Amino acid sequence: MLSTKPAEKRASKVSLASKTPGNVNIKAQRMGFEFNEQVPRYWLENSHFLSHMMNALSVLFPLGEQFFVDSVRAYRDQIDDPKLKAEVRGFIGQEAMHSLEHIAMNQHVRDRGMPVDEMEKHLAVVLNATKKLPKRHQLAITCALEHMTAMMADMLLERDDIREGMHETMRPLWAWHAIEETEHKAVAYNVFQQVGGTYAERTFYLAFSTAALGVMATYFTCRMMLKDARRFSIKDTVSGLWRLWGNNGTFSSLIPAWFAYFKPGYHPWDHDNSELVARFKAEIQAYIAPQYQNGNRKTLQ
Repeated sequence: MLSTKPAEKRASKVSLASKTPGNVNIKAQRMGFEFNEQVPRYWLENSHFLSHMMNALSVLFPLGEQFFVDSVRAYRDQIDDPKLKAEVRGFIGQEAMHSLEHIAMNQHVRDRGMPVDEMEKHLAVVLNATKKLPKRHQLAITCALEHMTAMMADMLLERDDIREGMHETMRPLWAWHAIEETEHKAVAYNVFQQVGGTYAERTFYLAFSTAALGVMATYFTCRMMLKDARRFSIKDTVSGLWRLWGNNGTFSSLIPAWFAYFKPGYHPWDHDNSELVARFKAEIQAYIAPQYQNGNRKTLQ
């Protein structure tokens, strides 16, 4: 009789390397979203402030996600576990698709007169400075930012009021992005654990990354609002800030999830929302452009 010990050992190693639920398939899919004159200028709750805030987040994504890919790719050769290696490939592919789709959205924002090129240059300066940190610290930053995007993704899928505030021309992009951010929410974290990342590193860089993201997103939002100053409204801005940070606000409601990252032994899949992902993934298939129905894939370089 063949011994079962090697198989048991392999199974143990897999469980340590990846806790992604079996019903989650981390697979890249190009969507081919188009943004044209049908997209309202103020597409989120008809709000000048909230729409520019979300446009600002979109500007952060292409360069930011390239940073994520690079930080994970730096350790790809050190991963032995086959499941985690496959998840890393899926992560890289999904982030590539996010970059391409948000480049399309950002071009739409640029066409509306927003200073996207200048903001991207400023972001590149920040990221180039960050790349001078040790590789594992860069990976810790990726883990922290993936935690924050996963929190926001879960909220968007959970809360009907968030999605319903988006114009129908924008809602599919953000729902799709939320689905895939949830699917791969643990990949960078799993790699970080596998290459010896420490509790001190990951928690310090959550605080660091939260502050950096807050500064950049606020700066980008203010730049867009100033560029579009004739539609500025104190009432709209105050209302938008309350929507974000007031009682059960978009961001204030995420504070408990943010603090969960500081729990020793924390793992992103401690909160298993895979069934929620499965429900929305079935709905989002209708929005894949015909030319990408068979899974056309491009990757970041």
